[in-house]
Amino acid sequence: MKILVLGATGYAGFHIARALRQEGHTVLGLTRDATSPRAAELLVEEVRPVEGLLSDPETYRGALEEADAVVCAALDMNDPLGSDRTLFQALREAQDRTGRSRHLVFTTGITFLASTGQVWDEETPADPDNPLHLRAQAEQELAAGGLPHTVLRPSFIYGGSGRSSKSAQWFADAREGHPVFYGDITKRYTWVHVDDLAAAYVAVLRRPEAVDGQIIMLGDEHRPTLLSVQQACLDAAGYTGDITFESADAGGLLESCADRDELVTSAKARELLDWRPRHPGILEDTLTYYAAWDRAHTQS
Repeated sequence: MKILVLGATGYAGFHIARALRQEGHTVLGLTRDATSPRAAELLVEEVRPVEGLLSDPETYRGALEEADAVVCAALDMNDPLGSDRTLFQALREAQDRTGRSRHLVFTTGITFLASTGQVWDEETPADPDNPLHLRAQAEQELAAGGLPHTVLRPSFIYGGSGRSSKSAQWFADAREGHPVFYGDITKRYTWVHVDDLAAAYVAVLRRPEAVDGQIIMLGDEHRPTLLSVQQACLDAAGYTGDITFESADAGGLLESCADRDELVTSAKARELLDWRPRHPGILEDTLTYYAAWDRAHTQS
């Protein structure tokens, strides 16, 4: 297929675009600047950069109409729900103009779900009071709009360049010499390696009709405390000092929203996609993840 990846120069989006190309698809990658170093990296991976803005589909209308499927791995921080709605409308208009639909693989997350005291699955309700509830709204509007689609909900991502991951934040904190842990020291998260995540998008687009309308959670089966992961990352980076402990509120909105256990089961992904995480877990190979982040950070 010909697949348009929105957010292709981002952390997850880059790995997704590369994996889809390695599967044999023609891949177009949306980027704000087609002359940037990150866009050049797409070219090396045989992904064709398309210059445009997520919030303005007219800037990539040609690529959208070329595509057989679309992956959205981007989030417009200025107007998340507004940009999502604009994308959905652009897909409907492209369908009307060309007479064919494009399967949308839409990425959200897990932090907008309600605290239940249980491991989360696809039936766990969203929390309407959560500031990130707009991701649930986007899912609902997509489902109601009639577009062929699959929603993927990654847990916390690690591996590769790290970029916007929590592990990258801790590697950088170790270098700067002032690591901070925010909130409850007993909380545990589910994680997913970025290449395992990308494999799920490949699996969806092998048989998109089989998972049309589905929501699928993605994470490995390891559920370490967040503090143990932070300590392992600091150790890998050679940090030997102390960690400062502060309230979740001191860390900002995202830390406050995620100040609890965020654990998921990927049973549905295993059943519908035959998806299995292949990496050993964030605690098992932290030195390797640090070396990858360090190399990427040095090059950037």
